[in-house]
Amino acid sequence: MQLIPAIDLRGGKCVRLLQGRFDAETVYGNDPRVVLARYSALGARYVHVVDLDGARDGSQGNHSTIAQLAGAVPNLGLQVGGGVRTHAVAASLFALGVQRVVVGSVAVTSPAQVQDWLREFGPDRVVLAFDVRLDPGGTPRLTTHGWASQTDASLWDAVAAYLPHGALHVLCTDVARDGALSGPNLALYAQAVRRFPGIQWQASGGVSNGADLHALQATGAAAVISGRALLEDLIPLQELAPFLPAA
Repeated sequence: MQLIPAIDLRGGKCVRLLQGRFDAETVYGNDPRVVLARYSALGARYVHVVDLDGARDGSQGNHSTIAQLAGAVPNLGLQVGGGVRTHAVAASLFALGVQRVVVGSVAVTSPAQVQDWLREFGPDRVVLAFDVRLDPGGTPRLTTHGWASQTDASLWDAVAAYLPHGALHVLCTDVARDGALSGPNLALYAQAVRRFPGIQWQASGGVSNGADLHALQATGAAAVISGRALLEDLIPLQELAPFLPAA
């Protein structure tokens, strides 16, 4: 399992939100390039970048910052999401040197469009991002538009619809765990891997220590996204190293 550090951008700054709430923001740095260089030094091969302004309103206000990050560090790839809702935006990110685009709301609301992107750009370059809240029965239901809109669609039905079109990478965030350092939803990811073993699952939300990383690895997840725990140095380097390819 690979650890993919996260950089969340708002107004060009590196921030974190608690459970997606814009009124619960912590700023971790005015220059995301410094954070990117630190993640590279740790041994990361990929960094997950989220344009929070784009996720909220579809704007590309952090485009210039992403342009600075893309290709800034040799051998470090970016997967970028937040407001990737049109072919033009996806293509523009690839033109900057981004390795993968992360597609969230549109993957739920316009699946035919994103299925075309999988064919055009290739399955390895498109990450389907499904953010979920568990309903009272434990079924993961999709949220969209920066977690502001709740749907009745299930994670399982959404992934199944993309399998015939070559889906490879799926990033799943348990919204209730994001930024809370409360531990990942291990049962969710274990079930996801059992249902769809051919998908490269990326787990997100709740990681707070090295034990969480080992527990996620045991579920069969291919990767884990971590933001706050790394930004606040909560996990010792020796515990991170097994999950960082270049450590």
